[in-house]
Amino acid sequence: MIYDCVIIGAGPAGLAAAVSAKKNGLEKILVLERDTRPGGILLQCIHNGFGLHYFGEELTGPEYALRFVKQAEEAGIEIKTDTMVLEIIKGEKNHRVTAINSAEGLLNLETRSVIVSTGCRERTRGALLIPGTRPAGIFTAGSAQRFLNIDGYLPGKKVVILGSGDIGLIMARRLTLEGAEVKMVLEIMNYSAGLARNITQCLENFNIPLKTRTTIVQIHGNERVTGVTIAKVDEHRKPVPETFEYVECDTVLLSVGLIPENELLTPLGVNLDTVTSGPVVNQRMETSVPGIFACGNSVHVHDLVDFVTEESILAGKAASEYVLSGSENTLSIPVVRGNRVRYVVPQKLEVPDLAEPSTVQKEDFKACLKDGSSGKEDDTVRIMYRSTEVYKSVSVTACIGQKELKREKKRIVRPGEMQIIEIPARALKEVKDPSVPLTISIELPEDLID
Repeated sequence: MIYDCVIIGAGPAGLAAAVSAKKNGLEKILVLERDTRPGGILLQCIHNGFGLHYFGEELTGPEYALRFVKQAEEAGIEIKTDTMVLEIIKGEKNHRVTAINSAEGLLNLETRSVIVSTGCRERTRGALLIPGTRPAGIFTAGSAQRFLNIDGYLPGKKVVILGSGDIGLIMARRLTLEGAEVKMVLEIMNYSAGLARNITQCLENFNIPLKTRTTIVQIHGNERVTGVTIAKVDEHRKPVPETFEYVECDTVLLSVGLIPENELLTPLGVNLDTVTSGPVVNQRMETSVPGIFACGNSVHVHDLVDFVTEESILAGKAASEYVLSGSENTLSIPVVRGNRVRYVVPQKLEVPDLAEPSTVQKEDFKACLKDGSSGKEDDTVRIMYRSTEVYKSVSVTACIGQKELKREKKRIVRPGEMQIIEIPARALKEVKDPSVPLTISIELPEDLID
């Protein structure tokens, strides 16, 4: 059997994409999941705060995931768990997915489209090159979360957390509620990488200190962690010797960043973004290889699962359009980061080839963008971006060359919070030269000293 779409990963992203593809006309859909059940990382995120944007109510991680599991089941979508995908092989018409599980052995699947929703992984101690011994008691924040919330084990009693990402902040609160003493949270930057609400709810409400511009310079202990040496860092992120301080602890949690899982895409020759480490995608979440789509944290790390869902619904819809309607000749407008912008997604916009009049005659230009638009004058293309620092009272602009397409004021932008700028599709209709990039920039008032 040739599938219409094979989706890799049954987390919130993969399930939302599968349900969307089904609603938009695809019948033969298969979801592959390496874990024992669908739901993804949200199954271990037992805290609430999910679903405020998408469902309009506050849910826990398992509750949020279960809603999409039920939707997939009601839609009759086939899900294979305990199944590891080994390889994707691109073809001219159809692609092949090789997977393996204990019940069926080796699976060679043929599909018209693929959606990669494999999520992301945590950076480990090996990626940080922290000096010291190799004792027990060093965990990534995500693994500690699983030990505590799924397996019921308390990782330690006296904890130092390195990195102020959202998982680290949430685990600071969770460990405190379970009786552990969280000594401090350290952050090498001069700002927290987490959401503002998590800083308040997880640290300030529990009197847990956050030390910015501070890192761990050595881990002590033989069989078990006995303490760490911390230090302030200079403007080059180098430890300042006179600030060295020993902190007694038995556990170190690392919350130092997430990396999109893209080992399956690299052999395909998919273009990757050097900043996000995820694939370069267009506004339909299609990668540089036709028929291969990606969504969720496998593209870039999100701070809200609601955004993951919206992005994945778009990927499912686009995959169905690709299978049912095929692809058309398009030109790419590059989307690039300007001043004070760390990265942008999507990194390109596909527009009809203006050299072929028939394409423009058949469809309105805006509808050709296939971003979920219906051809109305208020249709927009959404660009997601992150700032490089914390900036206040700024203007965010979207420009092609010297032409400004959109400008909006922001009271504050933070690297830990995803930002969105919506560009009217009618503005893109005026693009004459697709080789000129669309640039997203953050502008500061002239008198601002940050």
